[in-house]
Amino acid sequence: MTTFADLQAHCEGQLTMFDRVIFKGHLTRLYPTGNFSWFLRSQDVLLKDYRDYAQGVTRQLKAHAEALAAASGRPYQYLGQGYTAAQGQSKEELARALAAQDGITDGLVCVLGVLELNTAFSVRGNRSTQQLEVVRERRQCLHLYFYYQDAEFGLIHIRLQTWFPFEVQIYVNGREWLARQLDAQGIGYERYDNCFLHLADVTVAQTLSEKFAHREWARVLQALARRVNPFLATLDTGGYGEYYWVTQECEIATDLMFPSRAALEGYVPELYEQAWRQFGAKEVLQFLGRKLHGNYQGEVTSDLKQRPTGWRVKHRAKSNSIKMYDKHSVLRIETTINKAREFKDLKTKPDGSRCWQPMGKGVAHFWRCYQVGLQANQRYLHALAALPLQGEGVQALDALCQSHTKQGQHYARFNPLSPETCRLFAAVLAGEHLIHGFRNRDLQAQLYSQPATSAAETKRRCAQVSRWIHKLRGHGLIAKVKDARLYRVTGHGRQAMSAALQYRLSDFPKSYCSI
Repeated sequence: MTTFADLQAHCEGQLTMFDRVIFKGHLTRLYPTGNFSWFLRSQDVLLKDYRDYAQGVTRQLKAHAEALAAASGRPYQYLGQGYTAAQGQSKEELARALAAQDGITDGLVCVLGVLELNTAFSVRGNRSTQQLEVVRERRQCLHLYFYYQDAEFGLIHIRLQTWFPFEVQIYVNGREWLARQLDAQGIGYERYDNCFLHLADVTVAQTLSEKFAHREWARVLQALARRVNPFLATLDTGGYGEYYWVTQECEIATDLMFPSRAALEGYVPELYEQAWRQFGAKEVLQFLGRKLHGNYQGEVTSDLKQRPTGWRVKHRAKSNSIKMYDKHSVLRIETTINKAREFKDLKTKPDGSRCWQPMGKGVAHFWRCYQVGLQANQRYLHALAALPLQGEGVQALDALCQSHTKQGQHYARFNPLSPETCRLFAAVLAGEHLIHGFRNRDLQAQLYSQPATSAAETKRRCAQVSRWIHKLRGHGLIAKVKDARLYRVTGHGRQAMSAALQYRLSDFPKSYCSI
């Protein structure tokens, strides 16, 4: 009989690294009201002539892309229809196929042209002022995708908007970068798709992963943008040519590498179902460093799927998510950050004091993104560690039903099926206690729906919860935090109490709903 904690102990190593990362560059100096008009004046372009001027710049950018492709002997291809994974073939798959077919290991692979929606500058007449003015609006325009086999980052793409304000998107993959770093240091590894099955030196690989998070990304990304946008030289003359770089989307994945697929697959279906059942909205928010409160404006969902490559359970909180899935002999916990402001970063105020504030999207916060993902993944793994698998939960329930003596102190048995006991267990396992633990008053808040009406009742409640805490400690379900009046759930405790709630949920759904 095995728990996930036992299973985890047999893995060959654990690696946390960025997976897919999408950066975006914005020419923010053009955005303030009047700035773009000033730029057009510097180019001797009237507002009424803006459309012709912008179309000329678009032709210039397209000609530059075709010239780059021709100079490298690579194809320029206009895609009449959108290539996405949902439609059966993505642009990346097309580029990979071309690279494999022609043996491209360094340099330009191809340039793809696609009509796509984006925010762009237009000139419109204002009826109230009877004047032409610059507006930003959603419109279709040509976007150029430059796919490169980069010597440092592997296969990347640079997406250039060919209409003002020339937004740039750059895609890199952290594990492609790591593979090249390991090759350079002569460290052996075995890969499957986008994960490492075996690493000769996990410690060095983890150190390199942290180095990736500390890169000077603004400098690196600006150099990549200059490869594909010759018009930046013109913008530079007016001081408009520097992009402001943000992390648009990123995935931070923690991989548990097992010796073989067989060592993992026997436990996978039950593990995913347990995670889907046990982790509710409170737990999901806690994994992502949040607390559930009455003012939370958003939806928290979980879903479980079986895919051709394996199982996947995904928990979403607004546009951010954390999921677990398996690839070959790797079990992956992956946090995806699409909305950085849902997380906190420690910032310094003008007066020198420091406080936690919503995290920005700028690449200066890239290391903090890594910390957030790592912490979320570790909380998820900690919660998984005690999930009962293959009948171990039944043994834990049996132990709760027996009274015992510990260091001369007698502890009465629990009735793990009674509503009162399960209500206590649910309060102890509440998601908001996952990070910092809980105190007597925290359990009171969970167990009593109304505040005490008198000092005597307050004292009675405190004494009752103290007795329960004493009993929980006696059965090894919780442990006291050293030098603090805090308690944390032990691995055995999470296993036993989760099994009790799971059993009640499965066989007594109406009673469970009243917990």
